[in-house]
Amino acid sequence: MSSGSILVTGTTGFVGFSLINRLQNMDAPLTAAIRRPLPSAPSFHTVPVGDIDGTTQWSPALEDVNTVVHLAARVHVLADDADDPLAAYRQVNVDGTLNLARQAAQAGVRRFVFVSSVKVNGESTAPGVPFSEDDRPAPEDPYGVSKWEAEQGLQALARETGLEVVIIRPPLVYGPGVGANFASLVRWVNKGVPLPLGAVTDNRRSLVALDNLVDFIITCIRHPAAANETFLVSDGEDVSTAGLLRAVAEAQGRPSRLIPVPVWALRAGARALGKEAMAQRLLGSLQVDSGKARELLGWTPPLSLHEGLKRLG
Repeated sequence: MSSGSILVTGTTGFVGFSLINRLQNMDAPLTAAIRRPLPSAPSFHTVPVGDIDGTTQWSPALEDVNTVVHLAARVHVLADDADDPLAAYRQVNVDGTLNLARQAAQAGVRRFVFVSSVKVNGESTAPGVPFSEDDRPAPEDPYGVSKWEAEQGLQALARETGLEVVIIRPPLVYGPGVGANFASLVRWVNKGVPLPLGAVTDNRRSLVALDNLVDFIITCIRHPAAANETFLVSDGEDVSTAGLLRAVAEAQGRPSRLIPVPVWALRAGARALGKEAMAQRLLGSLQVDSGKARELLGWTPPLSLHEGLKRLG
């Protein structure tokens, strides 16, 4: 591990909590940015910074810091009730990110690792035609737009200041404590609920296990060749929706109860219910090519898809 402390933001989040634990186990010098003081002192150094936007003062958190891992964000939500969602995302994900990066560069930080999103690339791919880092970004929602704008700002700042910027775009991240739709699918499988997705076998989805993503973030902290690069990262085992549900059932020791309803019928039903976006996530493809991470950095995922799913508990 390089000299100097590692500052991690978003430490109470799904990925941040796991990353902090892994870094602690490695005895890495660590500073965690938190919004509010914690009721009891953790075993690592914390610095309260308040809400994250373009005015946040980061100086106390950046003392003796060599590397920043920026996970804190206004996360993607399916039903955003903000009056102006794009403005709300920009306040945290663009203004907040670039404000931190500027102050980090001024404080002498060497590397800034930014966890972005595959949504910068877009929402779907044709089966067998995965996204790559060389594709032209095509974000379709305010969250994806805000992440793309943050990436562009960071790259400009890197050129101006010499700050090493590493951008990571993960697809769906799963692991213990996962929420949203993936958690619902796992619950349904564990309860033995019959699911009408047995015929969804021609699509392909890329995923990344939480432990694999954390391992890759640590690789990007340490590896010299990661500087000023963008990476798509995944488990490297793309699966259909039906295949994923069968894999979840097998990993959890449950029977797979899938009903082969034709895909056209599922799409028609989704249109009638106004659930086209949900149908796209279940029926469409979204693949990423993580070959660059493997070839440039020599990284391989520690966990297979099966091992990652077993850790769901």
